[in-house]
Amino acid sequence: MKANESSNDRVFRVFLGVTIAMFFVYQNSAWALIGLVPFITGIVGICPLYSILGINTCKVKSGGA
Repeated sequence: MKANESSNDRVFRVFLGVTIAMFFVYQNSAWALIGLVPFITGIVGICPLYSILGINTCKVKSGGA
């Protein structure tokens, strides 16, 4: 699959994932696993929901000079 997240989007997702996970870990809740979704999509750079909806925030430079 082709990356569909910009670098800003990826940083935000990793931060959000860690924040959600830490909040629920502090609460001793299994809901901390929800934080894995934005964290993993931020690390990988591919969002399945973006693919389904046809959204692409990744700005790829053109190959021309």
